[in-house]
Amino acid sequence: MNLKLKVWRQKNAQSEGKLVDYEARNIPPAASFLEMLDILNDELQAKGEEPIAFDHDCREGICGTCSLTINGIAHGPSATTTCQLYMRTFKDGETIYIEPFRARSFPVMRDLVTDRAALDRIKQAGGYITARVGSAQDANSTLIPKTAADLSMEAAACIGCGACVAACPNASAMLFVGASVTHLAALPQGQPERRERALRMVRKMDEEGFGNCSNHYECEAVCPAEIPITVISNLNREYAAASAREAAI
Repeated sequence: MNLKLKVWRQKNAQSEGKLVDYEARNIPPAASFLEMLDILNDELQAKGEEPIAFDHDCREGICGTCSLTINGIAHGPSATTTCQLYMRTFKDGETIYIEPFRARSFPVMRDLVTDRAALDRIKQAGGYITARVGSAQDANSTLIPKTAADLSMEAAACIGCGACVAACPNASAMLFVGASVTHLAALPQGQPERRERALRMVRKMDEEGFGNCSNHYECEAVCPAEIPITVISNLNREYAAASAREAAI
């Protein structure tokens, strides 16, 4: 496959960026999108040019690090992460636009690399439980209804990639926060911090500059873990209940 690429190049966080034209030649259709970038970078380095910087880690679709916007879509035209997007998805001779995730809370550090640490700070604000560590508990010591376990597991599938933020017109992180709050609120182990969790995570989300949900549903459409939009409804209920309780104290 021969492809025309328009890649966002930016020297550092302070400099202005721009789209630069490249040609990717003889790309195997079975190559992943990141492997295609590897091939291009090898050619650039062979010519003494600066390779394109991009984030990646596991390349198995489970870490969420490969945060790229491809042809205007977070993670590209597939229901998975960028690293699991294969070049056979595109047509020979096609022009592909490659940019970093676009959101005020995800500043571009260099080329296609963004700083998504704001999601980590939201998680640190309340996405945890106080539990005894050390020896493992007996599996049957805390009984959990299957409906609650299924709901929790569905929400826990979130990999924190930030595609929901990049796709949302308001750069909202409510799908991400809703998944974390729903995951723990459904379990008995998550009850001690349940009210504080919702308050702390939502307030930290606002502090980090993320927008509010306006029901565009773009977040659900691009989520590689297929987190349902219903977690946002759960988040709103949890936050409303916690706020009411806080006001009554």
